[in-house]
Amino acid sequence: MSALDESIDEFLAFCRVERRLSKNTLDAYSRDLAELARFLHDHGVDDPSAVTRALLTEYMAFLLDTGRGLRSAARHRVSYRQLFKFLVEERRITADPALLVEGAKPGRKLPGVLNEGQIDKLLSAPDPRTPIGQRDLAMLETMYSAGLRVSELVGLRREGLRINEGVVLIRGKGDKERLVPLGERAASLIRDYLVGARAAQDPQGLEPWVFLSPRGGALTRAAFWSRVKVYARAAGLPSAVSPHKLRHSFATHLVEHGADLRAVQLMLGHANISTTEIYTHVARARLQAIHAAHHPRGT
Repeated sequence: MSALDESIDEFLAFCRVERRLSKNTLDAYSRDLAELARFLHDHGVDDPSAVTRALLTEYMAFLLDTGRGLRSAARHRVSYRQLFKFLVEERRITADPALLVEGAKPGRKLPGVLNEGQIDKLLSAPDPRTPIGQRDLAMLETMYSAGLRVSELVGLRREGLRINEGVVLIRGKGDKERLVPLGERAASLIRDYLVGARAAQDPQGLEPWVFLSPRGGALTRAAFWSRVKVYARAAGLPSAVSPHKLRHSFATHLVEHGADLRAVQLMLGHANISTTEIYTHVARARLQAIHAAHHPRGT
């Protein structure tokens, strides 16, 4: 057990014994801090004294980028602020890295998207000649091809693959299942990964997950988020590129090319069409920007 994990256990014990918090509050703290610990472990941080304000700011971005709402992100912030306040009071750390971390700002903005040229650059960044590159290229292409949430991508199971039919079975929010079309390029890259790097890592086929971490088992959301950041930098793309932005790009590009909004709703797994309608506004805004930039009387 790492020093970070021990610190979290001590904090939870303090909350249970000294503060006598309710079971629901303790469970919420435990879930939130376990998520934070996974994120920090994936960033090579196993000691609370090594946590910085910059890392926690990046963690807030990670929460929003992976589809957490503002309320959920705010609750996570409360949880880790309580943890680090406790560690300072117990003299386990000398400075509180959470003090100046800003909360998520309210207000619904249009989702950011990559244009098709930027998508091409991002998908050209992984090196498929390496095991990690082969896996990551298949994951990036699958995410953009099928518009998956990052949790759906890392949680994709082999039994959900219907490659010969050109679809994947996704278990999404609320444990609801949906069939999502899979492009031929994504299908081909998954096939290559299954018989290549994945077969070498799991020759007996014991792991149920499609995409494996280097240690076996499913890749975490934080680990994949970090991989996307690496490839975005390598491709010379903005630092704000994230897995969730690939999903937004998938939907926006479909709408721009004339896809029926109801079909996009089904592919995204949205319960309400109003959630999907935001992509019509994104597409319209992008078209207006293109017109202003390139039409002789656009400005």
